[in-house]
Amino acid sequence: MLVFSKQKLVFLAMPKTGSSAYHTALAPFADLVVTDPPDLKHAPLYRYNRWIRPMYERVLDLQLEVMVVMREPVSWLGSWYRYRQRPFLNGSPNSTADVSFDSFVQGYMRGRQPAYAQVGSQSEFLKPQKNGTHVHRLFKYEEPQKLNAFLEQRLGTTFTLGQENVSPQGDLSLTPATLAKLKRKNANEFELYHGIGGDAG
Repeated sequence: MLVFSKQKLVFLAMPKTGSSAYHTALAPFADLVVTDPPDLKHAPLYRYNRWIRPMYERVLDLQLEVMVVMREPVSWLGSWYRYRQRPFLNGSPNSTADVSFDSFVQGYMRGRQPAYAQVGSQSEFLKPQKNGTHVHRLFKYEEPQKLNAFLEQRLGTTFTLGQENVSPQGDLSLTPATLAKLKRKNANEFELYHGIGGDAG
């Protein structure tokens, strides 16, 4: 999570959307940088609403605009799958070393997910709150030029992104039946992603 007080902007870090690279590049310009532990770095909208928003509104009388990056749903799951193939997870229930991507996605869609498929949900991360708190600007991970142009204009600076936390390559093929089931069971994720026009508010 990055907060830019002067620009009245908070950048929530959706997992598996390049957030670490943006944290490194933009940290010098931010007033609050949360990089660890992961539960705070990747705090979803509901945690921001409960803990961070009240602090800025009550103490500094600041209304922050919320921005988030979302990844195409299959690609997002693929990034989790590849990340959990890393050797340091070998032998762990979270490891996907001996699991195909198709099996991983099938596990993700179960009511009772296996440990390796418990990766959360982008739509839950972005879910509007009852008090009206919502994401104002939603960008596609696959269109970095729009995101970077917005950040450079808003922050009044330029920056260079590096590559961080790059996962190993792997076979991310799905059977037509699995893909169709995913699109049916997680229709809200696909609708949310394809509805992004660079500005959700």
